[in-house]
Amino acid sequence: MVRIFAEPLKRRENIIKYFDYAATCPLDQEAAQLYVQTATDFFGNTSSLHDTGGQAQQLLETCRKEFAHMLKVHEEGIYFTSGGSEGNFLAIQALLSSPIKSGNHIITSIAEHASIHSTLEKCKQNGYEVTAIPLNQDGHIDVETLTDAIRKETVLITIQAANSEIGTSQPIKEIGKICRDNGILLHSDCVQAFGKLDMQEMVQSVDSLAISGHKFYGPKGVGVVYLSPHLHWHPFYPNTTHEGGFRPGTVNVPGIAATTLAAQKTIAHMEEQYHHSLKLRKVFLETINAKGKQIVVYPSDLPSIIGLRMKGIEGQLIMLECNRAGYAISTGSACQVGSQAPIKTMTALGIIGKPAKEFIRISFGKNTKVEDVQQLGETLIKILTGHGG
Repeated sequence: MVRIFAEPLKRRENIIKYFDYAATCPLDQEAAQLYVQTATDFFGNTSSLHDTGGQAQQLLETCRKEFAHMLKVHEEGIYFTSGGSEGNFLAIQALLSSPIKSGNHIITSIAEHASIHSTLEKCKQNGYEVTAIPLNQDGHIDVETLTDAIRKETVLITIQAANSEIGTSQPIKEIGKICRDNGILLHSDCVQAFGKLDMQEMVQSVDSLAISGHKFYGPKGVGVVYLSPHLHWHPFYPNTTHEGGFRPGTVNVPGIAATTLAAQKTIAHMEEQYHHSLKLRKVFLETINAKGKQIVVYPSDLPSIIGLRMKGIEGQLIMLECNRAGYAISTGSACQVGSQAPIKTMTALGIIGKPAKEFIRISFGKNTKVEDVQQLGETLIKILTGHGG
Protein backbone atom coordinates (compact mmCIF):
# COMPACT_ATOMS: atom_id res chain seq x y z
CA MET A 1 0.00 0.00 0.00
CA VAL A 2 1.42 3.40 -1.03
CA ARG A 3 0.94 6.22 1.46
CA ILE A 4 0.91 9.80 0.25
CA PHE A 5 1.47 11.26 3.71
CA ALA A 6 3.80 9.62 6.20
CA GLU A 7 1.92 11.31 9.03
CA PRO A 8 -1.58 12.78 9.36
CA LEU A 9 -1.83 16.43 8.35
CA LYS A 10 -1.80 18.75 11.35
CA ARG A 11 -2.72 22.40 11.68
CA ARG A 12 -0.29 24.77 13.35
CA GLU A 13 -0.96 25.15 17.06
CA ASN A 14 -0.97 28.95 16.85
CA ILE A 15 -4.20 29.32 14.88
CA ILE A 16 -4.20 32.25 12.46
CA LYS A 17 -7.24 34.51 12.72
CA TYR A 18 -8.59 34.63 9.19
CA PHE A 19 -9.50 37.90 7.44
CA ASP A 20 -9.25 36.87 3.79
CA TYR A 21 -12.73 35.54 3.01
CA ALA A 22 -12.82 37.49 -0.27
CA ALA A 23 -10.01 35.21 -1.49
CA THR A 24 -11.54 31.93 -0.33
CA CYS A 25 -13.78 30.50 2.39
CA PRO A 26 -13.42 27.36 4.48
CA LEU A 27 -15.59 24.50 3.29
CA ASP A 28 -18.94 24.29 5.09
CA GLN A 29 -19.03 21.12 7.21
CA GLU A 30 -22.41 19.94 5.93
CA ALA A 31 -21.25 20.58 2.35
CA ALA A 32 -18.11 18.54 3.08
CA GLN A 33 -20.20 15.65 4.39
CA LEU A 34 -22.42 15.80 1.31
CA TYR A 35 -19.33 15.77 -0.92
CA VAL A 36 -18.08 12.55 0.68
CA GLN A 37 -21.52 10.94 0.55
CA THR A 38 -21.98 11.86 -3.12
CA ALA A 39 -18.47 10.70 -4.07
CA THR A 40 -19.16 7.40 -2.32
CA ASP A 41 -22.76 6.70 -3.29
CA PHE A 42 -23.23 8.64 -6.57
CA PHE A 43 -19.82 8.07 -8.12
CA GLY A 44 -21.04 7.18 -11.62
CA ASN A 45 -20.08 9.12 -14.74
CA THR A 46 -23.10 11.20 -15.75
CA SER A 47 -22.51 10.24 -19.39
CA SER A 48 -22.69 6.49 -18.70
CA LEU A 49 -25.90 4.78 -19.81
CA HIS A 50 -26.14 2.29 -16.93
CA ASP A 51 -28.15 2.92 -13.75
CA THR A 52 -25.10 4.02 -11.74
CA GLY A 53 -24.43 6.78 -14.28
CA GLY A 54 -28.13 7.58 -14.40
CA GLN A 55 -28.27 8.16 -10.64
CA ALA A 56 -25.35 10.61 -10.87
CA GLN A 57 -27.03 12.34 -13.83
CA GLN A 58 -30.29 12.67 -11.87
CA LEU A 59 -28.46 14.28 -8.94
CA LEU A 60 -26.64 16.63 -11.34
CA GLU A 61 -29.93 17.78 -12.85
CA THR A 62 -31.41 18.28 -9.38
CA CYS A 63 -28.51 20.63 -8.58
CA ARG A 64 -29.08 22.45 -11.88
CA LYS A 65 -32.73 22.96 -10.98
CA GLU A 66 -31.79 24.25 -7.53
CA PHE A 67 -29.43 26.88 -8.95
CA ALA A 68 -32.06 27.86 -11.51
CA HIS A 69 -34.53 28.26 -8.63
CA MET A 70 -32.08 30.38 -6.60
CA LEU A 71 -31.44 32.67 -9.58
CA LYS A 72 -35.04 32.54 -10.86
CA VAL A 73 -33.95 31.48 -14.35
CA HIS A 74 -34.66 28.49 -16.59
CA GLU A 75 -32.51 25.46 -15.84
CA GLU A 76 -31.43 25.28 -19.50
CA GLY A 77 -29.28 28.35 -18.82
CA ILE A 78 -27.28 26.81 -15.95
CA TYR A 79 -23.85 25.25 -16.64
CA PHE A 80 -21.34 23.90 -14.14
CA THR A 81 -17.64 24.76 -14.52
CA SER A 82 -14.36 24.44 -12.63
CA GLY A 83 -14.66 27.92 -11.09
CA GLY A 84 -14.99 31.64 -11.70
CA SER A 85 -11.99 32.04 -14.02
CA GLU A 86 -13.06 29.28 -16.41
CA GLY A 87 -16.65 30.47 -16.15
CA ASN A 88 -15.71 34.00 -17.17
CA PHE A 89 -13.64 32.71 -20.08
CA LEU A 90 -16.23 30.30 -21.46
CA ALA A 91 -19.15 32.69 -20.98
CA ILE A 92 -17.38 35.46 -22.89
CA GLN A 93 -16.41 33.04 -25.68
CA ALA A 94 -20.03 31.87 -25.89
CA LEU A 95 -21.34 35.43 -26.14
CA LEU A 96 -18.82 36.35 -28.82
CA SER A 97 -19.92 33.30 -30.81
CA SER A 98 -23.49 34.63 -30.93
CA PRO A 99 -23.38 38.44 -31.23
CA ILE A 100 -26.58 40.40 -31.82
CA LYS A 101 -24.81 42.47 -34.49
CA SER A 102 -21.49 42.45 -36.32
CA GLY A 103 -18.52 44.19 -34.74
CA ASN A 104 -15.18 43.69 -33.00
CA HIS A 105 -15.25 46.08 -30.03
CA ILE A 106 -15.50 45.13 -26.34
CA ILE A 107 -15.85 47.41 -23.31
CA THR A 108 -14.71 46.47 -19.82
CA SER A 109 -13.37 48.21 -16.71
CA ILE A 110 -9.77 48.55 -15.58
CA ALA A 111 -10.74 47.01 -12.22
CA GLU A 112 -11.93 43.63 -13.54
CA HIS A 113 -10.59 40.33 -12.19
CA ALA A 114 -7.44 38.95 -13.80
CA SER A 115 -9.45 36.20 -15.53
CA ILE A 116 -11.42 38.83 -17.46
CA HIS A 117 -8.31 40.73 -18.52
CA SER A 118 -6.56 37.51 -19.65
CA THR A 119 -9.65 36.46 -21.63
CA LEU A 120 -9.79 39.85 -23.35
CA GLU A 121 -6.08 39.68 -24.16
CA LYS A 122 -6.87 36.46 -26.00
CA CYS A 123 -9.72 38.25 -27.76
CA LYS A 124 -7.30 40.95 -28.92
CA GLN A 125 -5.20 38.26 -30.57
CA ASN A 126 -8.33 37.28 -32.49
CA GLY A 127 -8.88 40.80 -33.82
CA TYR A 128 -11.06 42.41 -31.14
CA GLU A 129 -10.46 45.92 -29.82
CA VAL A 130 -10.89 46.43 -26.09
CA THR A 131 -11.65 49.65 -24.22
CA ALA A 132 -11.05 49.54 -20.45
CA ILE A 133 -12.68 52.38 -18.55
CA PRO A 134 -11.71 53.63 -15.05
CA LEU A 135 -13.80 53.85 -11.88
CA ASN A 136 -14.92 57.16 -10.43
CA GLN A 137 -13.63 58.37 -7.05
CA ASP A 138 -16.38 56.39 -5.31
CA GLY A 139 -15.23 53.15 -6.92
CA HIS A 140 -18.14 52.88 -9.36
CA ILE A 141 -18.48 52.74 -13.12
CA ASP A 142 -19.57 56.11 -14.45
CA VAL A 143 -22.47 55.24 -16.75
CA GLU A 144 -21.89 58.34 -18.89
CA THR A 145 -18.24 57.36 -19.43
CA LEU A 146 -19.33 53.84 -20.39
CA THR A 147 -21.97 55.19 -22.80
CA ASP A 148 -19.40 57.49 -24.42
CA ALA A 149 -17.13 54.48 -25.03
CA ILE A 150 -19.78 52.64 -27.06
CA ARG A 151 -19.20 52.42 -30.82
CA LYS A 152 -21.37 50.99 -33.55
CA GLU A 153 -18.90 48.04 -33.57
CA THR A 154 -19.37 47.33 -29.82
CA VAL A 155 -20.70 43.79 -29.41
CA LEU A 156 -19.92 43.00 -25.76
CA ILE A 157 -19.60 44.73 -22.40
CA THR A 158 -18.19 42.84 -19.41
CA ILE A 159 -18.43 44.49 -15.99
CA GLN A 160 -18.03 42.85 -12.57
CA ALA A 161 -21.03 42.98 -10.26
CA ALA A 162 -18.90 43.54 -7.15
CA ASN A 163 -15.26 44.49 -6.81
CA SER A 164 -13.18 41.94 -4.91
CA GLU A 165 -10.66 44.46 -3.58
CA ILE A 166 -12.67 47.40 -2.23
CA GLY A 167 -16.17 45.89 -2.34
CA THR A 168 -18.03 48.40 -4.51
CA SER A 169 -20.97 47.11 -6.56
CA GLN A 170 -21.68 48.27 -10.10
CA PRO A 171 -24.96 49.48 -11.70
CA ILE A 172 -25.54 46.27 -13.65
CA LYS A 173 -29.26 46.91 -14.11
CA GLU A 174 -28.60 50.32 -15.69
CA ILE A 175 -25.75 48.96 -17.80
CA GLY A 176 -28.02 46.12 -18.93
CA LYS A 177 -30.60 48.60 -20.25
CA ILE A 178 -27.89 50.49 -22.14
CA CYS A 179 -26.75 47.20 -23.68
CA ARG A 180 -30.27 46.24 -24.78
CA ASP A 181 -30.83 49.68 -26.30
CA ASN A 182 -27.61 49.33 -28.34
CA GLY A 183 -27.72 45.66 -29.36
CA ILE A 184 -24.81 44.75 -27.08
CA LEU A 185 -24.40 41.58 -25.02
CA LEU A 186 -23.53 41.87 -21.32
CA HIS A 187 -21.45 39.52 -19.17
CA SER A 188 -20.92 40.05 -15.45
CA ASP A 189 -18.35 38.44 -13.16
CA CYS A 190 -20.52 37.79 -10.10
CA VAL A 191 -17.97 35.81 -8.09
CA GLN A 192 -17.91 38.34 -5.22
CA ALA A 193 -21.60 39.21 -5.55
CA PHE A 194 -23.26 35.83 -5.02
CA GLY A 195 -24.63 35.54 -1.50
CA LYS A 196 -24.10 39.26 -0.87
CA LEU A 197 -26.26 41.02 -3.49
CA ASP A 198 -29.70 40.36 -4.99
CA MET A 199 -28.79 38.01 -7.84
CA GLN A 200 -32.37 37.49 -9.00
CA GLU A 201 -32.66 41.13 -10.08
CA MET A 202 -29.16 41.16 -11.56
CA VAL A 203 -29.60 38.05 -13.68
CA GLN A 204 -32.50 39.70 -15.52
CA SER A 205 -30.10 42.39 -16.80
CA VAL A 206 -27.28 40.20 -18.15
CA ASP A 207 -26.76 37.68 -20.92
CA SER A 208 -24.30 35.68 -18.85
CA LEU A 209 -22.70 35.63 -15.42
CA ALA A 210 -20.20 33.50 -13.53
CA ILE A 211 -19.89 32.51 -9.86
CA SER A 212 -17.46 30.34 -7.88
CA GLY A 213 -18.29 27.88 -5.09
CA HIS A 214 -15.34 28.49 -2.78
CA LYS A 215 -16.38 32.13 -2.29
CA PHE A 216 -19.49 31.00 -0.39
CA TYR A 217 -18.19 28.00 1.61
CA GLY A 218 -18.40 25.44 -1.20
CA PRO A 219 -15.45 23.37 -2.45
CA LYS A 220 -12.75 24.76 -4.70
CA GLY A 221 -12.85 23.73 -8.34
CA VAL A 222 -16.58 24.25 -8.89
CA GLY A 223 -18.31 27.19 -10.56
CA VAL A 224 -21.63 28.03 -12.15
CA VAL A 225 -22.39 30.00 -15.30
CA TYR A 226 -25.74 31.38 -16.32
CA LEU A 227 -26.00 31.79 -20.08
CA SER A 228 -29.24 33.06 -21.59
CA PRO A 229 -31.07 30.16 -23.25
CA HIS A 230 -32.21 32.57 -25.97
CA LEU A 231 -28.67 32.76 -27.39
CA HIS A 232 -27.52 30.38 -30.12
CA TRP A 233 -23.91 30.07 -28.99
CA HIS A 234 -21.25 27.70 -30.32
CA PRO A 235 -19.03 25.49 -28.10
CA PHE A 236 -15.49 26.78 -27.59
CA TYR A 237 -14.22 23.19 -27.58
CA PRO A 238 -15.41 21.32 -30.69
CA ASN A 239 -17.29 18.02 -30.29
CA THR A 240 -17.80 18.51 -26.56
CA THR A 241 -20.76 16.63 -25.09
CA HIS A 242 -20.55 17.39 -21.35
CA GLU A 243 -22.67 20.25 -20.01
CA GLY A 244 -24.47 20.66 -23.32
CA GLY A 245 -21.16 21.32 -25.07
CA PHE A 246 -20.23 24.19 -22.74
CA ARG A 247 -17.11 22.52 -21.34
CA PRO A 248 -15.32 19.16 -21.68
CA GLY A 249 -14.38 16.74 -18.93
CA THR A 250 -16.13 14.35 -16.56
CA VAL A 251 -18.63 16.32 -14.48
CA ASN A 252 -17.66 16.85 -10.84
CA VAL A 253 -20.96 15.75 -9.32
CA PRO A 254 -19.72 15.56 -5.67
CA GLY A 255 -18.33 19.10 -5.91
CA ILE A 256 -21.48 20.39 -7.58
CA ALA A 257 -23.72 18.83 -4.93
CA ALA A 258 -21.62 20.35 -2.14
CA THR A 259 -21.61 23.74 -3.89
CA THR A 260 -25.38 23.64 -4.29
CA LEU A 261 -25.87 23.01 -0.57
CA ALA A 262 -23.39 25.77 0.33
CA ALA A 263 -25.24 28.16 -2.00
CA GLN A 264 -28.61 27.32 -0.46
CA LYS A 265 -27.29 27.95 3.05
CA THR A 266 -25.58 31.19 1.99
CA ILE A 267 -28.74 32.56 0.38
CA ALA A 268 -30.83 31.54 3.39
CA HIS A 269 -28.53 33.46 5.77
CA MET A 270 -27.66 36.37 3.46
CA GLU A 271 -29.48 39.08 5.42
CA GLU A 272 -28.14 37.78 8.74
CA GLN A 273 -24.58 37.75 7.37
CA TYR A 274 -25.00 41.27 5.95
CA HIS A 275 -25.87 42.69 9.37
CA HIS A 276 -23.07 40.68 10.99
CA SER A 277 -20.59 42.20 8.52
CA LEU A 278 -21.98 45.69 9.12
CA LYS A 279 -21.33 45.28 12.84
CA LEU A 280 -17.80 44.01 12.25
CA ARG A 281 -17.04 46.85 9.85
CA LYS A 282 -18.28 49.44 12.38
CA VAL A 283 -16.08 47.97 15.13
CA PHE A 284 -13.02 47.91 12.85
CA LEU A 285 -13.43 51.49 11.63
CA GLU A 286 -13.98 52.75 15.18
CA THR A 287 -10.82 50.95 16.30
CA ILE A 288 -8.58 52.55 13.66
CA ASN A 289 -10.29 55.96 13.88
CA ALA A 290 -7.47 57.43 16.02
CA LYS A 291 -5.12 57.18 13.01
CA GLY A 292 -7.72 58.50 10.57
CA LYS A 293 -5.46 60.87 8.62
CA GLN A 294 -2.81 58.21 8.11
CA ILE A 295 -5.22 55.48 7.03
CA VAL A 296 -7.24 55.79 3.82
CA VAL A 297 -10.34 53.57 3.74
CA TYR A 298 -11.95 53.16 0.32
CA PRO A 299 -15.72 53.25 -0.31
CA SER A 300 -17.51 49.90 -0.26
CA ASP A 301 -21.03 48.64 -0.87
CA LEU A 302 -20.23 45.24 0.62
CA PRO A 303 -19.61 45.61 4.38
CA SER A 304 -17.63 42.36 4.38
CA ILE A 305 -14.77 43.89 2.34
CA ILE A 306 -12.56 46.74 3.55
CA GLY A 307 -9.87 48.07 1.23
CA LEU A 308 -7.44 50.54 2.78
CA ARG A 309 -3.98 52.11 2.66
CA MET A 310 -1.67 52.89 5.56
CA LYS A 311 0.35 55.84 4.32
CA GLY A 312 4.06 55.23 3.99
CA ILE A 313 4.00 51.43 4.46
CA GLU A 314 3.87 48.91 1.62
CA GLY A 315 0.90 46.58 1.78
CA GLN A 316 3.08 43.50 1.51
CA LEU A 317 5.01 44.50 4.63
CA ILE A 318 1.77 45.09 6.54
CA MET A 319 0.48 41.70 5.42
CA LEU A 320 3.67 39.98 6.64
CA GLU A 321 3.60 41.84 9.97
CA CYS A 322 -0.05 40.86 10.47
CA ASN A 323 0.75 37.25 9.63
CA ARG A 324 3.52 37.25 12.22
CA ALA A 325 1.03 38.65 14.75
CA GLY A 326 -1.46 35.89 13.90
CA TYR A 327 -3.79 37.58 11.39
CA ALA A 328 -4.34 36.59 7.75
CA ILE A 329 -5.09 39.60 5.54
CA SER A 330 -4.24 40.23 1.89
CA THR A 331 -2.86 42.81 -0.50
CA GLY A 332 -5.69 42.34 -3.01
CA SER A 333 -6.99 39.65 -5.34
CA ALA A 334 -5.21 36.33 -4.74
CA CYS A 335 -4.95 35.91 -8.53
CA GLN A 336 -2.54 38.87 -8.65
CA VAL A 337 -0.19 37.78 -5.88
CA GLY A 338 3.37 37.74 -7.20
CA SER A 339 2.72 40.53 -9.67
CA GLN A 340 4.99 43.56 -9.34
CA ALA A 341 2.27 45.85 -10.69
CA PRO A 342 -0.23 47.58 -8.36
CA ILE A 343 -3.65 45.96 -8.10
CA LYS A 344 -6.04 46.82 -10.93
CA THR A 345 -8.50 48.62 -8.64
CA MET A 346 -5.89 51.16 -7.56
CA THR A 347 -5.07 51.82 -11.22
CA ALA A 348 -8.79 52.14 -11.99
CA LEU A 349 -9.09 54.75 -9.20
CA GLY A 350 -6.14 56.70 -10.64
CA ILE A 351 -3.82 55.81 -7.74
CA ILE A 352 -0.31 55.05 -9.00
CA GLY A 353 3.27 54.70 -7.77
CA LYS A 354 4.09 54.01 -4.11
CA PRO A 355 0.60 54.84 -2.76
CA ALA A 356 -0.89 52.11 -4.97
CA LYS A 357 1.41 49.52 -3.38
CA GLU A 358 0.28 50.49 0.13
CA PHE A 359 -3.08 48.79 -0.39
CA ILE A 360 -4.32 46.00 1.90
CA ARG A 361 -7.66 44.18 2.04
CA ILE A 362 -9.52 42.87 5.06
CA SER A 363 -12.57 40.67 4.49
CA PHE A 364 -15.00 39.13 6.95
CA GLY A 365 -16.95 35.86 6.96
CA LYS A 366 -19.53 34.04 9.02
CA ASN A 367 -16.89 32.84 11.51
CA THR A 368 -15.36 36.29 12.14
CA LYS A 369 -15.64 37.46 15.76
CA VAL A 370 -16.03 41.04 16.99
CA GLU A 371 -13.13 40.75 19.44
CA ASP A 372 -10.82 39.50 16.69
CA VAL A 373 -11.76 42.45 14.47
CA GLN A 374 -10.97 44.88 17.29
CA GLN A 375 -7.63 43.20 17.97
CA LEU A 376 -6.73 43.32 14.27
CA GLY A 377 -7.44 47.06 14.23
CA GLU A 378 -5.22 47.53 17.27
CA THR A 379 -2.48 45.48 15.60
CA LEU A 380 -2.59 47.68 12.51
CA ILE A 381 -2.26 50.80 14.66
CA LYS A 382 0.81 49.27 16.37
CA ILE A 383 2.33 48.53 12.96
CA LEU A 384 1.68 52.10 11.82
CA THR A 385 3.08 53.57 15.06
CA GLY A 386 6.15 51.33 14.83
CA HIS A 387 6.90 52.74 11.38
CA GLY A 388 6.74 56.33 12.53
CA GLY A 389 3.06 56.84 11.80
